[in-house]
Amino acid sequence: MGEFSFIGNSDIDSIEQLYQNYLADPESVDPSFQQFFKGYEFARKNYEAPTHGVVGKEFNVLNLIHGYRQRGHLFTKTNPVRNRRQYFPTLDLETFGLETKDLDTAFEAGKELGLGKAKLKDIISHCKRTYCSSVAVEYLYIRHPEVVRWLQQKMEAVKNTPNFSVEKKKYIYDQLNVASGFENFIHKKFVGQKRFSLEGCEGMIPALQAIINKGAELDVEELFIGMAHRGRLNVLANVLDKPYQNIFKEFVADEYEEGISLGDVKYHLGYQNDISASNGKKLRVNLAPNPSHLETVGPIIEGITRAKIEHKYDNNYNKAIPIIIHGDAAIAGQGVVYEVVQMSQLPGYKTGGTIHVVINNQVGFTTNYLDARSSTYCTDVAKVTRSPVFHVNGDDAEAMVYAMELAVEFRQKFNADVFIDVLSYRKYGHNEGDEPRFTQPTLYSAIAKHPNPRDVYGKKLIEEGVYTNTEVQGLQNNFNEYLEKELAASKLIDKVAIQRFLHDDWVDYRYSRKEDFVKSIDSGISEENAKQLTDKLTALPSDLPFFRKVNKIMEDRKKMVANDKLDWAMGELLAYASLAEDGHPIRLSGQDCIRGTFAHRHAGLTIEDTDEQYFPLNHISENQAQVKVYNSLLSEYGVMGYEYGYSLATPKGLTIWEAQFGDFYNVAQVIIDQYISSAEEKWGLMNGLVLLLPHGFEGQGPEHSSARIERFLSLAANNNMQVANCTTPANFFHILRRQMKREIRLPLIVFTPKSLLRHPKCTSTLQDLSGNFQEVIDDDNVDVESVKRLVFCSGKVYYDLLARKEELDAKDIALIRIEQLHPFPKERLDEIVAKYKNALVNLWVQEEPENMGAWKYMRAMFKAIKMIPVARLASGSPATGLNGLHVIGQKEIVDKIFRPCNCELKNKYCGLQCAEGKDRQEALKQHMYFPQKSRFSI
Repeated sequence: MGEFSFIGNSDIDSIEQLYQNYLADPESVDPSFQQFFKGYEFARKNYEAPTHGVVGKEFNVLNLIHGYRQRGHLFTKTNPVRNRRQYFPTLDLETFGLETKDLDTAFEAGKELGLGKAKLKDIISHCKRTYCSSVAVEYLYIRHPEVVRWLQQKMEAVKNTPNFSVEKKKYIYDQLNVASGFENFIHKKFVGQKRFSLEGCEGMIPALQAIINKGAELDVEELFIGMAHRGRLNVLANVLDKPYQNIFKEFVADEYEEGISLGDVKYHLGYQNDISASNGKKLRVNLAPNPSHLETVGPIIEGITRAKIEHKYDNNYNKAIPIIIHGDAAIAGQGVVYEVVQMSQLPGYKTGGTIHVVINNQVGFTTNYLDARSSTYCTDVAKVTRSPVFHVNGDDAEAMVYAMELAVEFRQKFNADVFIDVLSYRKYGHNEGDEPRFTQPTLYSAIAKHPNPRDVYGKKLIEEGVYTNTEVQGLQNNFNEYLEKELAASKLIDKVAIQRFLHDDWVDYRYSRKEDFVKSIDSGISEENAKQLTDKLTALPSDLPFFRKVNKIMEDRKKMVANDKLDWAMGELLAYASLAEDGHPIRLSGQDCIRGTFAHRHAGLTIEDTDEQYFPLNHISENQAQVKVYNSLLSEYGVMGYEYGYSLATPKGLTIWEAQFGDFYNVAQVIIDQYISSAEEKWGLMNGLVLLLPHGFEGQGPEHSSARIERFLSLAANNNMQVANCTTPANFFHILRRQMKREIRLPLIVFTPKSLLRHPKCTSTLQDLSGNFQEVIDDDNVDVESVKRLVFCSGKVYYDLLARKEELDAKDIALIRIEQLHPFPKERLDEIVAKYKNALVNLWVQEEPENMGAWKYMRAMFKAIKMIPVARLASGSPATGLNGLHVIGQKEIVDKIFRPCNCELKNKYCGLQCAEGKDRQEALKQHMYFPQKSRFSI
């Protein structure tokens, strides 16, 4: 009755009157009721009429069935350690206008459940068993009738109650036995050590095995699991078959094998393995490493899965399934969950449906669930996409296996998300050293008396005659003996080994070495190739009508090449085109990145009077790799995590996330802190994700100026990532190509320009596209011998300084651009400093306040020479909100570099001529080159 759910909210007497009106004149009632009564008349004429002849009673029974389908989940037996809250109205007979005397009456409405004409008591029994036992379900908010019908048929046909064979029951018990036995063993052998045990929800192990087994039946090749630390060791050992001895070693070891610098705690580590399903087929199962930031791994898993679906499984969603295992407090409280759910059906981010599993401990650390959310269920985020939710009793192992199998079937059929909320408990506190009775005395009093899921199921199987007491005890003893042998073997292991996640994808790549950053590899293309690519990029199909301004953009790009003056967008597009031609797939996503926030990129060209776009980047050559550019949802955290995951599974491809403004990346700071900057040292992960962060002080206010260079540089160490602030289209071209042309992969942070996108000086020639990336660009307009001032800078401020230098024809000042901030290009800078033997002053100039930008990093890097900063005054906010104040501050920064002197030249620019033959410090006193503060700068 899903498509007629409006009936459930209607008054029965009103429906009766509408029915009489319909009989008199069908056109007199609403079309929706016409359809309903038409169906009812069909049923009445083709099936035996109710013996009492009362139409209203049949409606009442239909309403009762609908009530169970819609609200049965509120009256279930799914909580093993707590009593449910009371909800109203109830599912009592009286709620639906029925009476006890109706229980033995047979109703045609039983056909709605597939029972045929049935007594009311049998109808109620069927509904209770289906919707109010160990498996409850929310699904009637789904708007697709075929989905609702499919779920109803699947669930009601078996009353949401599995009928497993004896062999399968033994298999489930075996999984529970290893899950509980593993936790008990560790608890005794490693007393007081954190492990974030699975105890209370051991049914997760046979449940995950059920996903593997059912997936193998339904053509799945690979599973990608993301989960926090609760139960992680158990999943590693008993689902992914990580050797027990390796896990035991991690409890006591003090050294890693070579290649991992710092490592991570054992319950954050990832793993992958080929696991045999019950039908003999092997599935690749991957568990991604994850920090303590709980739901952070969600978008990572989605990105990995999408990459595999595209590049390994030829866009077949049914070959790979993402599985995210949540905690109840986390899924309800973490906003990134909502971001991930919103991605689920978007063309650029769809992964064919995620299986969301919640280990519902009914408590978050020490917080009661009543204090942890406003929603009825922790899974209510599922209603955003109208995904079905199964609430399952964690003590009922068979129900958990059944629900997981049904979830896999649903996902494979409809390629949509599905949620399984496993009502369970946490045997100990948040970790094994906590005392939960401080904050949850009543809950933990109940838990202390409650048998674990293994023993609950063991008792059931003994009662059914599947096992005897002796057999059950023997199985437990045998497994414990096996673990003792594994513990002994662990003592022979020398060092802890951390398996490289997705290692098969990374066999052609190595970790970076210091020498990789002394000089960049050749990343150029020939002028002829650049012209050929330009022809492809600017050619529009004659049979497609384009928005008129598109034609002008294409003509302007042709002129750029003809005039040999390429702007930023052209340099970027030629990088993408040339890489695609070389076979490197490219993925670029971010808010409004198809056009570009600043209307510079125009990667997709609008076809007039349609919503369609034409992407010239995909029409370069017949055998090119694909270039995919997506406007993202308004999310930073979720999308950056997604792109990190995508890049993790696509080492051969260039994966880019672009911020709308550079400042906005800070909403995704967790991804930067926990993955981009540290994943290699913690987990051995390599990743080539590129972040494009528009940066530059141009009077647009505090939130549209700074991409917080200082934050990235504070995280930069041991060549863990590349941080660059390019000043030419050619250098941007080369750094993108370099990213793909080396044997190493490191995250790349590029502070991209805004005003420079159209600055007349910010251009490059076709010749500039040959060669390689320049980590440092020296000044080629100087008299080397007369240079007194070395001005080091990075990014857009260079062009402000250049304008004044050209105005004064100041050949005694060298403007040196540091294009790559990290890894620091020390060798190249040493060469440049040595070249200018007569320099008296070394300045670091930046637009940012002194406590921001690159200054403190540069001060630490330039250890051999004294560096003096020229910057805005230290501030808690990056920039002023008034354009007028911005202009004054910017002018003052420039003026301090080219400041008039009080010497005999009478306040004219003297180029420090007055310093000749004098003490250096005395010369400096006549100028500004010491920390002299003004209203705006230092």
